Amino acid sequence: MNRKDFITAFIGSTFAFKLSDTFASKSPIFEGMFTLAPLPYANDALEPHIDKMTMEIHHDRHHKAYVDNLNKAIAGTDMEKLSINQLLKDISKYPVAVRNNGGGHWNHTFFWQIMSPNAGGRDAAQMPSGKLADAITASFGSFDNMKAEFAKAATTRFGSGWAWLIVTSDKKLKIVSTANQDNPLMDIATDKGTPVLALDVWEHAYYLKYQNKRADYITAFWNVVNWKNASENFEKAMK
Repeated sequence: MNRKDFITAFIGSTFAFKLSDTFASKSPIFEGMFTLAPLPYANDALEPHIDKMTMEIHHDRHHKAYVDNLNKAIAGTDMEKLSINQLLKDISKYPVAVRNNGGGHWNHTFFWQIMSPNAGGRDAAQMPSGKLADAITASFGSFDNMKAEFAKAATTRFGSGWAWLIVTSDKKLKIVSTANQDNPLMDIATDKGTPVLALDVWEHAYYLKYQNKRADYITAFWNVVNWKNASENFEKAMK
């Protein structure tokens, strides 16, 4: 192996990525320098509920910017050795750029996985079932009550942020919201827990199609919720 080949091989090995166990194994969260994984479906797959142009801009520009800026913020520091979960767990120790962009990367990666084409709706096969359905009924009285409380959290989040269905430390379901790109995994979160479901209520997530009608976007979201992945998130959080 000549010097050029050796350097190329060394650089390649230096930037090798390992899947984190943040979500299921298919979820694209990485340790080390972070990357933008492709969407798990086509840009137009969530039509008509979430339009193609919004998905292209949201993923290819907004999410990419979070990844790029996170990598810049951690470059040349010990933070490069940490997984995204390790960063978020102790986020109060790190610069605000890591908090904003690390949260943006984690939140969006989770968000893409919690949606899929023709997954929500009112059909019994497209709603939560099993342990998650039982927990929703026990915690909120009914699925519709949970949706109403979730919609309230998403609607009343002033400015930019997220609505979450989480499992708390005492293994209870709870609906919370966070500002900007914060999330319930962060040590600075008022309401801490493990996310089961999330909705991005930044205007860039819906403005092209719904303009200022955030409530309409929230209603449309239920048509694309991936309840299979949500159930997996719930059962993992309950262990």
